[in-house]
Amino acid sequence: MSQTIFERIISGELKANVVHDDETSFAFHDANPQAPTHILVIPKKPIPRIGEAQPDDQELLGHLMIKVGEIARKEGLAEDGYRVVINNGRNAGESVPHLHIHILGGRPMSWPPG
Repeated sequence: MSQTIFERIISGELKANVVHDDETSFAFHDANPQAPTHILVIPKKPIPRIGEAQPDDQELLGHLMIKVGEIARKEGLAEDGYRVVINNGRNAGESVPHLHIHILGGRPMSWPPG
């Protein structure tokens, strides 16, 4: 099976504007931003989507969510607020089959989304 674009970014094969890199997670600015700040936080472990995460992924998923908050604070989004989105499947707008968490901020968000 071929690598996803995110696996190619993690490996350094493709360039990205990286904001975080640790042993289990990676974050970078989205190449097609939907807000002034649009960052993707991904696990290095290739989990296709949140609906396919397993019980043994619990610690990794918690780590990702903590990183979301840390990155949002570092990017100056915490005071005015930001949106966190995880798409699961084609009808939700998922375009890459590798779990990714969107951090969107820098503008007011409307409700309902989509």
